Amino acid sequence: MNIAENLKNIKAEIPEEVTLVAISKTKPEKDILEAYDAGQRVFGENKIQEMAEKWEKLPKEIKWHMVGHVQRNKVKYMAEFVELIHAVDSLKLLKEIEKQAAKYDRTINCLLQIKIAEEDTKYGIDVDEAESILQSDAYRKMTHVKVVGLMGMASFTENEEQIKEEFSFLSTTFEALKSRYNSFTTLSMG
Repeated sequence: MNIAENLKNIKAEIPEEVTLVAISKTKPEKDILEAYDAGQRVFGENKIQEMAEKWEKLPKEIKWHMVGHVQRNKVKYMAEFVELIHAVDSLKLLKEIEKQAAKYDRTINCLLQIKIAEEDTKYGIDVDEAESILQSDAYRKMTHVKVVGLMGMASFTENEEQIKEEFSFLSTTFEALKSRYNSFTTLSMG
């Protein structure tokens, strides 16, 4: 099955309100262009420099999502074009995104990464830390960053019940915060 057929089948299975982020990490430009020609416009990368190289060469209509862990010293490479950063795990990182986005006079949407997995290798913050960030004076003064929701990565396990519980916790947390923060529109589950 080719990329276009794959996309058609996947889109037929997901609800209309769900945004499909095609993870393009390690994929060659020709594969991304095939997906683009089939109508896919949102692509996700987990390495900033790889995403920046692809942004330079591929159609500017593509909306790039940073789905991997973000190091503060690399935000400058994507600040000009990134649509959404999925994995924000500290106020320090938000401050750096604010600083770099200001250079391009644009607002970058971000998701706070909640640690829902039991694995030590997964990044993220707890719900209290997320609330602390959202209520902080530093965040409230930001004009080039907007937290639009939450992201979480489930445990890497075949235990479907555990995965379901982790995603259920994330969804419940999202709904609770959404009721208090009107900027919340996006929940990213991986």
